[in-house]
Amino acid sequence: MATRRSPTYMSLRWRLFCEPRRKIGLLMLLLHLVNMVGGQIRYSIPEEMKKGSVIGNVAQDLGLDLKRLRSGRARIVTGESIQYTELKTDKGILVVNERIDREQLCGDITPCSFSFEVILENPMELHRITILIQDQNDNPPQVLYPVQTGGSLVAEMVPRSADVGYLVTKVVAVDVDSGQNAWLSYKLQKATDRALFEVGLQNGEIRTIRQVTDKDAVKQRLTVIVEDNGQPSRSATVIVNVAVADSFPEVLSEFTDFTHDKEYNDNLTFYLVLALAVVSFLFITCLVVIISVKIYRWRQSRILYHSSLPVIPYYPPRYSDTLGTGTLQHVYNYEVCRTTDSRKSDCKFGRAGSQNVLIMDPSSTGTMQRIQSEKSILDEPDSPLEVS
Repeated sequence: MATRRSPTYMSLRWRLFCEPRRKIGLLMLLLHLVNMVGGQIRYSIPEEMKKGSVIGNVAQDLGLDLKRLRSGRARIVTGESIQYTELKTDKGILVVNERIDREQLCGDITPCSFSFEVILENPMELHRITILIQDQNDNPPQVLYPVQTGGSLVAEMVPRSADVGYLVTKVVAVDVDSGQNAWLSYKLQKATDRALFEVGLQNGEIRTIRQVTDKDAVKQRLTVIVEDNGQPSRSATVIVNVAVADSFPEVLSEFTDFTHDKEYNDNLTFYLVLALAVVSFLFITCLVVIISVKIYRWRQSRILYHSSLPVIPYYPPRYSDTLGTGTLQHVYNYEVCRTTDSRKSDCKFGRAGSQNVLIMDPSSTGTMQRIQSEKSILDEPDSPLEVS
């Protein structure tokens, strides 16, 4: 009689049977992967290398010939979104593909490095390559305190009763570079009274080096320079305003015109001088042009006044009667009647179609011609001469 097993019993036997085989399979896979890893190499390069710069000869360092790289279709496999390197299979060299910024890649982590694998096929090979990034002094120091506020005024208070070694303030700066490139030193570059203050070389503390007296000026201006230890070194400058006074109202009365003591910018002065020169040049040019035009017009008027050339009168052209628009027509007719007695004469105007017309001849300048009709006035039957 067959014994029926429960499902729970059967699944338990299957797990006991399969678990050892599964563990053995994973172990064999790991051993196979270890056998595929042919070698590991490490390169150390400085940051900010130009694109296309050679990192190393991968074929020579791994003991591979160029034929193997080409036949195995060698390629780089990396989990990064940016591929910083490129493998030239025709030459077997590794070159920079993208600019590498150590601070962007690793931040404050030291040492900074990244790794990737070179894969070859037929047969499968894995070669691990690690690139170590050396820091370069490519960042200047950054001043955190005192904050440079531009136009607004911030001053440190020092009482007149301060003793020797009184801590005025502390300049705080950082450098994002690593190693000795991030070592900072502080120096007092300029001061209103260099015999009153000093700056700590390593910590940036500003302290008094003598007793403060009543003769010391209220307004004190210190210029501190912060330098790193790189080659070549980079620096940053910070201005510290110090008020030597016992009360706040005294500080306000003395510092009201402090902002007017700023140094003039050389570029701003140059532009102001250039603008003044341009405006002056334009003004002088306009003045010369105006005077020249006045002189020219005066000379033209004098020439016309003293000229002996004949004046040619201008007569308007002849228009027809239909074009006249005024009270008098441009062309009109008239008749003259005269008796033997010069005191008795008669004139008759305005008869249309008169035989006598006074017109202007455009062919002769300044002359008038009288056109006679075929019949003379004396021949007219209605003439007063015939009646008498």
